[in-house]
Amino acid sequence: MMEEMIFNLADTHLFFNDLEDCDQIHIDDVSSDDNGQDLSTYNFSADGFHSSNTGANLCLGSGVHGGVDWMRKLAFRYRRVKELYNTYKNNVGGLIGAPKRESWLQLRAELEALTDLWLTHALKALDLIHSRPNCVNVLVTTTQLIPALAKVLLYGLGVVFPIENIYSATKTGKESCFERIMQRFGRKAVYIVIGDGVEEEQGAKKHNMPFWRISCHADLEALRHALELEYL
Repeated sequence: MMEEMIFNLADTHLFFNDLEDCDQIHIDDVSSDDNGQDLSTYNFSADGFHSSNTGANLCLGSGVHGGVDWMRKLAFRYRRVKELYNTYKNNVGGLIGAPKRESWLQLRAELEALTDLWLTHALKALDLIHSRPNCVNVLVTTTQLIPALAKVLLYGLGVVFPIENIYSATKTGKESCFERIMQRFGRKAVYIVIGDGVEEEQGAKKHNMPFWRISCHADLEALRHALELEYL
């Protein structure tokens, strides 16, 4: 049910129908093709993006760009996605509308009951990190970027994950994203990898980053406790 809601949000509001084959690792990856045009009255459904035969094929090629006009339209879509994320990260209900909002809230409550408040516990730890002036949360996911953004919003995590700190490892793998994050924040920054998968554990090991495994509630509680006591 939540998966259906995620893809519905991605398709309806975040242009996933247009962008599924034009996946990016990061929201700003095509921003250099954006000319800064005002999009307040821009008609995305009539700009000819879909009718471009070259579009999807060029998206699938690694690093191959379409024509300037087509790439600009692609960049416009990613800019609008960024605007929507930043506008509604504290108010997802306002984005999806009243009837869906009720279903979403009910589903969230059911998930919390089924998982013994897993999300609530995770958010406490993420909030502690986010509230520090010199710390940031960075998300690396194997989900495509647009559905990942929808997922973050629907799980109420948009507040603790700025859109600029979300990376999709679908095309390149997590280790490549780790490299990119280290280039962005510098080698002197302290990185702690939190996760439950082999790929992120191996990536952390390769870059000499501490790895905090989360596989049960006790792990989450221990993480929160360590953060509260400023061991981390």
